[in-house]
Amino acid sequence: MSKDKENFKLIQKNKKAWFNYEIIEELECGMALVGTEVKSVREGRCSFSDSYVQIKDGELQLIGFLIQPYSHGGKVFNHKSDRVKILLAHKQEIKKFRRKVEAKGMTIVPLEIYIKNNLVKMKIALARGKAVYDKKEAIKARDLQREQRRELRNSGY
Repeated sequence: MSKDKENFKLIQKNKKAWFNYEIIEELECGMALVGTEVKSVREGRCSFSDSYVQIKDGELQLIGFLIQPYSHGGKVFNHKSDRVKILLAHKQEIKKFRRKVEAKGMTIVPLEIYIKNNLVKMKIALARGKAVYDKKEAIKARDLQREQRRELRNSGY
């Protein structure tokens, strides 16, 4: 394998974020995890349910992201599944996100978690909430595309 090719494995995507929010700007962050958390993430035992990112004391804190206890960890070595995780990013990027969140009333949501070069990474995004009619339009467009694909498949193309 060549050096310029990255080792990339997608663990999970937050599909709800793409439906509920308009994504403005994305950022890749590292995650400060303990050993059993990393092993659980590799097994895919994590959940985005109602998770969000807040900026507190100059660092990005991931709240509500659940990583289930490691199956072979035991009682002593396992981690708490609901603990607040710290996301690692450059100070200037954190300041830029903070300014936009405070000034424009946006929020920061996690989009996906993956393993890149043996490190657990998370893609977060600056987002603005969608209105109900925007969500309905997204559903309508998705249904139209699905119908078009069916018609093409049935017509023999």
